[in-house]
Amino acid sequence: MSSDPEQLKRDARHVILDLQQMKAFCENPLIICEGEGIHVTDIDGKRYLDAVSGIYVASVGHGEPRVIEAIRRQHDRIAFVAPLHGVSDTAIRYAKRLAGITPEGLNTVKLLSGGSESTESALKFARQYHRQTGNPHKYKVIGNYSAYHGGTLGAMSMTGLGGPRKNVFGPFLEGFIHLPPPRTFRLSDGAGDGAAWSDMRTAELLEHVIAQEGPESVAAYIIEPISNTGGIFVPSTAYFERVREICTANNVLLIYDEIITGMGRTGNWFAAQTFGVAPDILCIGKGLSGGYAPLAAMVVRDELHLEAFWGEPEQNIHFAHGHTFGGNPVSAAVGLAMIDVIEQDDLIARGRRTGEHLRARLERQVAELGILGQVRGCGALSCVEFVQDMATKQPFADDCRFGKRIERRLLDAGVITRCDPHWIAFAPPLTATVAQADQILDIFMRCVQEELAAMSLAIGVGRPRPV
Repeated sequence: MSSDPEQLKRDARHVILDLQQMKAFCENPLIICEGEGIHVTDIDGKRYLDAVSGIYVASVGHGEPRVIEAIRRQHDRIAFVAPLHGVSDTAIRYAKRLAGITPEGLNTVKLLSGGSESTESALKFARQYHRQTGNPHKYKVIGNYSAYHGGTLGAMSMTGLGGPRKNVFGPFLEGFIHLPPPRTFRLSDGAGDGAAWSDMRTAELLEHVIAQEGPESVAAYIIEPISNTGGIFVPSTAYFERVREICTANNVLLIYDEIITGMGRTGNWFAAQTFGVAPDILCIGKGLSGGYAPLAAMVVRDELHLEAFWGEPEQNIHFAHGHTFGGNPVSAAVGLAMIDVIEQDDLIARGRRTGEHLRARLERQVAELGILGQVRGCGALSCVEFVQDMATKQPFADDCRFGKRIERRLLDAGVITRCDPHWIAFAPPLTATVAQADQILDIFMRCVQEELAAMSLAIGVGRPRPV
């Protein structure tokens, strides 16, 4: 195999990456070969700050020796156990440990390989649960527009995000309905009690749709507690409380897609604990393994499993679903080590402190440039939305793609982030220090100022002034 950087760049044409225009990518491919802490290094030796944890995955950073050692120890014992035949001792220990940090009552774990498997499993679990508890016509699943639940066809059918990520794969499965998500930015009542009131309108719409569709036909409601693709909007606790009431009253299973928000990202192990409202089914991935092995999980309320799937062989009521690498012992060993590292180093608290510092700086310094729309987030998950006019909240023109322009400058300057045309997310590893967050933000602010100056020169006007 070649280690020559130029040859590797030519060979990149053999790979299809996620959501990339591969022709353009292969002209100057980003090829990462090393990682340490919150840094990654490409094949040319350029070092980058990973300001989004490899898309919300590398929560304990790169090269964590305790996790790597756990992988070595497990490989010395056994690397694979077929879930059709049995289960490894490591997987059992991990499932019990995971149940110890999930919301109370959610103790039954289906181990999987990735986030799409987790949400797909939740969909199938909900439908089969209702069929086996005397409600065979409850099959519809309600989700939110702008939410993203994965790349498999069932997960994509639940996804409310439109555009090229979804529309090219239609037609989709039947029985999926979408609602507007809780979102308050640009509403006159989008702050304080007004935000909670706006969230409640969204919850009441859920109740209305269930009534119109018929409760006897609705199986589940799936939500991202904080939606990444929607722009890191943080709903009020009142929203979750009301949604929980509505789902319980209508025998609708409440599913939380915590692929991104789980494992400490919101300032607690799970957003369900941050908001104090538990779902019936919890979907977890990404930070579950920190990127050291493919790992995801679906965790369900014990009574759901016992009521519908726990029976004698002749009843044939088991959960009729599985994946070859579910419960992989190496992945389970990684999961155990991840919980150890996060607990031993108090990383959830560290991530919360760093996130608070990061949001405070964004709030102050982007406002000074006159382009602050809103800073959102909680725990170690943050976002800043840009506007052209702070008084009216008028956004930059869509074809300007201001956030994407900043993304290109950041990458050139050695910072990797998650950028939308109108907002940019920050989610460095939970290990990141305040000093490292400052380093990221120093580069970010410089890139924003440079882009504003370039735009001003292009149209022949002075730089925007603070409002």
